[in-house]
Amino acid sequence: MTKIDTSRPETVLPTPSHTVGPFYGHALPFTGGGDIAPVGHPDTIVLQGHVYDGEGNPLPDALVELWGADPDGNVPRVDGSMLRDPASGGFLGRNGVEFTGWGRVQTDASGHWTARTLRPGARGRNAPYISVCVFARGLLLHLYTRLYLPGDEAALAADPLLGQVDEARRGTLVAVDEGNGTYRFDLRLQGEGETVFLEFR
Repeated sequence: MTKIDTSRPETVLPTPSHTVGPFYGHALPFTGGGDIAPVGHPDTIVLQGHVYDGEGNPLPDALVELWGADPDGNVPRVDGSMLRDPASGGFLGRNGVEFTGWGRVQTDASGHWTARTLRPGARGRNAPYISVCVFARGLLLHLYTRLYLPGDEAALAADPLLGQVDEARRGTLVAVDEGNGTYRFDLRLQGEGETVFLEFR
């Protein structure tokens, strides 16, 4: 057996990569993670969908994080909306007042996720969108994408990022309007209909 001198960094080999889950589902989800919109706000929309693996099977232990601008297109700068139990320090949920634009949702047993947020306004030349990050078993790194809302076809056609995506795949970045302020956005990690994922720099 070869003994390695761990006191010298140049002799220590890197460990192999590991997947990011599913252990993260134990500590990262929190009460009210998908309740991003303040209670009763008129610009509230509901986003929902499924996370699917490369074989089309739903993932019951994925996490979906969302970040979005407010209806005026401004990135929120508030400290946060989380309430904590003064005795245990545990999360009690959101206070229902501040809009931070951020949420984290765990998929259920059928791979489904849902969140309530505010319809984002346009920022610069970009059509209104919500940034999405997906954590799931089998991934060495989490995945980033954008969720665009349908309705303003001119803005979508002029969006600089969408303009760089193959036309046949652009639809994977645009949610489906299901009426009554509800939009479906399914995330397919690979295979047929794979969502376009972005490199975050």
